[in-house]
Amino acid sequence: MGNRGMEDLIPLVNRLQDAFSSIGQSCNLDLPQIAVVGGQSAGKSSVLENFVGRDFLPRGSGIVTRRPLVLQLISANAEWAEFLHCKGKKFTDFDEVRQEIEAETDRVTGANKGISPIPINLRVYSPHVLNLTLIDLPGITKVPVGDQPADIEHQIRDMIMQFICRESCLILAVTPANTDLANSDALKLAKDVDPQGQRTVGVITKLDLMDEGTDARDVLENKLLPLRRGYIGVVNRSQKDIDGKKDIRAALAAERKFFLSHPAYRHIADSMGTPHLQKVLNQQLTNHIRDTLPAFRSKLQSQLLSLDREAEEYRHYRPDDPSRKTKALLQMVQQFSVDFEKRIEGSGDQVDTVELSGGAKINRIFHERFPFELVKMECDEKEMRREISYAIKNIHGIRTGLFTPDMAFEAIVKKQVVKIKEPCIKCIDLVVQELINTVRQCSNKLDSFPRLREETERIVTSHIRDRESKAKEQVLLLIDVQLAYINTNHEDFIGFANAQQRSSQANKKSSAGNQELQVIRKGWLTINNISIMKGGAKEYWFVLTAESLSWFKDDEEKEKKYMLPLDNLKVRDVEKSFMSSKHMFAIFNTEQRNVFKDNRFLELACDTLEEVESWRASLLRAGVYPERAAVESESSGPSENFSMDPQLERKVETIRNLVDSYMAIVNKCIRDLMPKSIMHLMINNVKEFINAELLAQLYSAGDQNALMDESQEQVQRREEVLRTHHALKEALAIIGDISTTTVSTPLPPPVDNSWLSPGAGSRRSPPPSPTAPRRMSAGQRAAGRGAPPPPSRPGPLGPLNNSADSPQAPSRPNRAPPSIPR
Repeated sequence: MGNRGMEDLIPLVNRLQDAFSSIGQSCNLDLPQIAVVGGQSAGKSSVLENFVGRDFLPRGSGIVTRRPLVLQLISANAEWAEFLHCKGKKFTDFDEVRQEIEAETDRVTGANKGISPIPINLRVYSPHVLNLTLIDLPGITKVPVGDQPADIEHQIRDMIMQFICRESCLILAVTPANTDLANSDALKLAKDVDPQGQRTVGVITKLDLMDEGTDARDVLENKLLPLRRGYIGVVNRSQKDIDGKKDIRAALAAERKFFLSHPAYRHIADSMGTPHLQKVLNQQLTNHIRDTLPAFRSKLQSQLLSLDREAEEYRHYRPDDPSRKTKALLQMVQQFSVDFEKRIEGSGDQVDTVELSGGAKINRIFHERFPFELVKMECDEKEMRREISYAIKNIHGIRTGLFTPDMAFEAIVKKQVVKIKEPCIKCIDLVVQELINTVRQCSNKLDSFPRLREETERIVTSHIRDRESKAKEQVLLLIDVQLAYINTNHEDFIGFANAQQRSSQANKKSSAGNQELQVIRKGWLTINNISIMKGGAKEYWFVLTAESLSWFKDDEEKEKKYMLPLDNLKVRDVEKSFMSSKHMFAIFNTEQRNVFKDNRFLELACDTLEEVESWRASLLRAGVYPERAAVESESSGPSENFSMDPQLERKVETIRNLVDSYMAIVNKCIRDLMPKSIMHLMINNVKEFINAELLAQLYSAGDQNALMDESQEQVQRREEVLRTHHALKEALAIIGDISTTTVSTPLPPPVDNSWLSPGAGSRRSPPPSPTAPRRMSAGQRAAGRGAPPPPSRPGPLGPLNNSADSPQAPSRPNRAPPSIPR
């Protein structure tokens, strides 16, 4: 390979690649592409070959490169080439590579000079290259030949622009020394996409073919038509050299001899030639690598910082140390105990912001769900009165009773008390389920030791189940205690005399005591069944009392929209609409009357199902019961249509009031004792068990060493953390070393390249104004240096002998400049 500069860069890039590979990441340096742009037969392919150091591109006169060649250089241990259109086929002979390029070009474009924008993708694997992309583009032409289309110039221009407009593409603007530099299409295209000249390098080829007595010294010294990065002259192999299989190394030696022996170039010989072009491009690659290092360093440092603490814990870790296992077991059990207590009692450092859990959910079960279940089990009013009447009649038997029997009251009360068992058992089940969920959440931190987690969950869950049975026994005992003795001397019990008067007193209080009604609940609800003509569904502020449901415009409660009395109202479920994300329920009148304006029911919506359940529980407290399914059958006989005499009706009403009063006492007692019993018998007991007994149970459950065996995932995690931490340190050291051993070359200062103005209508600049400073022609500058004047015949580099900016050469659009300065 002929590119020594690239070979100097390879170890640097390989070290970076190795550093990133060791931590399982890709070192995405995204090295720049290098594209050669120029006219036909300007020597573009030769420049590219010299850069790669291999002789593999087609040569000849006229248009030879007729399709873009995207050449990917890939660093590998061996050297071979392969084409994208010939997958799997390896080319080790680069003469075959050239033949395949020619054959593939002809296959798409034909053999008669046709062109195509479809690129040929070639990959060259070699230990002597960097991972770069080089692009050989068709030469710019203006006159179509052979099968070329009439708009050949525009097609080639568009083809070139697809590649060079990318910011990561370095542009080699190739111009032969024996043509007019001011008319260089390559420089014009480069200026269009890179107006600041930051990624454009001018390359002057065919210096050895200039006429005798002429030179390109002013161009190469960047004095005439300057570029920010200047120009580099190269001497490629001639067609005779290529046909004679002249080696690239020999060609580079001949190029060096040419610059050293030529009187016009010997003073700048060190900045000329293919090796210097390679050096400039390699320095650009080095600059690019150095520019990417700060981002890489910052990324690696943040990763290293995040792993420091964990790596420090693992660095002195000995998996088989018995003392370490004992210490870890004690720490794990202690942490489990602390986490469980925090989740039950509440804490600021482990807050679940997604859903209720732990103690908060148990609190909701105690004070919302359980009261809701108690109220829900209350039977239908008709059913209650029927049972009371049957009890009274059955107690009197064949006789007609004169007094209200207290045995009927006791029988009905006991039947109602027995019904309380079901919601009490359900409350315990819900609490047990939440405790088990809390145990599982707390045991997540034991994932590193699967046996320990499994044993901990088993032991604690077994204890919870054991306490569950004791709690249920105690709760059932509470209910049996209530059944054992009906205390009619309770201070809150109304008694027979008061029960008879309750109906009339209630009627009197209903009108006088509205202002003293207790508010049961307030909150936002959406009324869904408002017609679209009236604005559709709207959200209002609702206030529920024991007598009415009112709603206001907002929570300031100044503008009342409606007040709905609760008499004869019930609640029914409403299926969630697929068009709505809200959960709904409805209120309706049991006497088939309109509830709200012309609506038979009021459809209300909440954001969550929990809100719906909470509102239903509040409505139950206010006496609005859920709709019950019709359980009575028509065939149950005429007993349903019984009629009561006035005396019996008074007795039923009296007992009904007594039952309500006594059941209110029982419910109040049960609602108070249930949370206390569950807290004492279950929750507090489980916390004490975890604190005092769990560790002993774990020791007695089996081998301590087996309990503390790490999971395979944890072993891999520890090894991965240590390996990654070490590799990150190495990578940072390599980046630091690269930063200190490489030097960035600053971008040259801007130059006056207005001669390449994209908006110019002609390739030639307009004539200077009379007051503008005038540039000397090449001949005048040569004369000023004591050099012989240029010959009177046309020079091979027109702008060298007669610049478009010369005062003696007025601008003549679309005409070549005169060859002899006047």
